Amino acid sequence: MRVHVVDPSAYTPPYDHALCRALGLAGADVELFTSHFAYGPVAPAEGYERRELFYRAARFAPGSSAQRAAKLAEHVPDMLRYRRAARAADVVHFQWLTVQHVDGHLLPRRQTAAGRRRPLVLTAHDVLPREPRRGQLAAQRRLYERFDAVVVHSEHGRARLSGELGIDPDRVHVIPHGVFAHLADVPESAAAGGRAPFQTEKPVVLCFGLMRPYKGIDVLLEAWRGIEDAELWIAGMPRMDITHLREIAPPSVRFVPRFITDSELPAYFQRADLVALPYREIDQSGVLFTALAFGKPLLLSDVGGFPEVAATGAARIVPAGDPAALHEMLRELLGDPAALTAMAERARAAADGSYAWGTIARQTLDLYESLRENPGR
Repeated sequence: MRVHVVDPSAYTPPYDHALCRALGLAGADVELFTSHFAYGPVAPAEGYERRELFYRAARFAPGSSAQRAAKLAEHVPDMLRYRRAARAADVVHFQWLTVQHVDGHLLPRRQTAAGRRRPLVLTAHDVLPREPRRGQLAAQRRLYERFDAVVVHSEHGRARLSGELGIDPDRVHVIPHGVFAHLADVPESAAAGGRAPFQTEKPVVLCFGLMRPYKGIDVLLEAWRGIEDAELWIAGMPRMDITHLREIAPPSVRFVPRFITDSELPAYFQRADLVALPYREIDQSGVLFTALAFGKPLLLSDVGGFPEVAATGAARIVPAGDPAALHEMLRELLGDPAALTAMAERARAAADGSYAWGTIARQTLDLYESLRENPGR
């Protein structure tokens, strides 16, 4: 089966790589269509072909107005160029759509030259807009209806699409997010020279990833007050003004406000004793599945698909936006190394079980086959 995986703006290179590699190992002929990732090197293609078809002239500073303008100018021609390339595919699986209100009209045709159905699949990494503008939900519904199937990473996401948008539940398929084993598959001595970013004998709580308002970093900082026998590391590229966060941070908090490359990342997770994700809202999180890949216990808020992961025993859950509850749970876990060890064991078991990419690839290929065999579904 010839499968095209499409992520025009390279929003999620680790996920793209893990999915394509797993599908290739499962026997599919896979091509990833994406663009140059401006923030650093990505994992080399293994078991699939990687083609940087999109935004080839947009080599400006990432996030700059010049880059955005260049991408916008190239977007429609590149989507049309990909539509021609898609004639070689049996299945087209989009991970993201960059300009959604336009892209619904630029998707590949659903029929091959031989007259067979070419299913179009979309993974809804962000199930719905966090702050929808007027008319945006209706536009999202129309976009989803242009696909033969929509993949979500949790039962929570499936319920939202069917309940809030009215999408037929039979067209929404839950396939778990896989662990990023390739990020963890490096010797500890090789991770950033074998050295943690900071030297400390205290336990370390890690909050990792792009810094955005919905991540609840302010809640975590408030909850951290009074905790002096551990360190909190907040690492990732800011996508908001963090001046106030740095001003209110207790002395035992360390910030690394920049993009952390794949080669640097293991040093952070290997040193962490606990990974905290106090999000206000989410469906699923790539950071969560990075932590599971490293066998790390998690402290999560009760949003989105997080409780489904906590059910494995790898995580504890607290109410979102509740710094007092978060503080108490931080205290409890940091004072109970045996509990952290047990959670870490369950994290490793989950990583080797339902969140392993071999399992996920099989589920994904089964979906593709069912769509090809039942075109009217």
